[in-house]
Amino acid sequence: DRSFRYHFSYIFVALNMLQRRMAHLHTYFTVKNSNFDSIARKLIEISPDTLLNLAKHLETEKSFSDLTAEEKYALELLQKVNTISARIPGSQASKIFIRNEIRNYFSFFGLPQIFFTFNPSAAHSPIFQVMFGDKTIDLSSRFPKTVSGRERALRLAKDPVAAADFFEFCVTSLFKFLLGWDYSTCSSTKEGGILGKLKAFYGTTE
Repeated sequence: DRSFRYHFSYIFVALNMLQRRMAHLHTYFTVKNSNFDSIARKLIEISPDTLLNLAKHLETEKSFSDLTAEEKYALELLQKVNTISARIPGSQASKIFIRNEIRNYFSFFGLPQIFFTFNPSAAHSPIFQVMFGDKTIDLSSRFPKTVSGRERALRLAKDPVAAADFFEFCVTSLFKFLLGWDYSTCSSTKEGGILGKLKAFYGTTE
């Protein structure tokens, strides 16, 4: 629905809700096996109010000397606990998870033969203008006529969903038509692409 896509804050609110849900469902605590029983017992003894006050204190970046004895005890205890959040997009743990997956690719497929950064420009693409909803663009023309550069930039800022769809379309088309990757079979096509037949690839977004 374009009314949601054009809203200034809806996407950010929805993303925040999704991230909070992911954090609640996929965040775990790990401790050393030798300390598990004692730390688990001590964590249960800490009241929720103490943890809440400690979180607010750290969020406002106040001095550690202002902490109460219970809050200092809770902080020292939490420092012995590792937080695992590899499934939360954008977290430091998720970046480590991605690096580990890439290293696993190295051991199975060998070192990558090529590395490149793919950055299609939606502001200068007539395809994005069509995705935005401009029906006057003639994609059959060699040089389609588009609106002014200022208007293209405004459209890009107005509809980030169309920009994301454009990026996904470009990446899919690149691997399908230039590099010869068959997404239905998750393997290279019989003909291959401009670099031959691909064994595998790994890509991430910033």
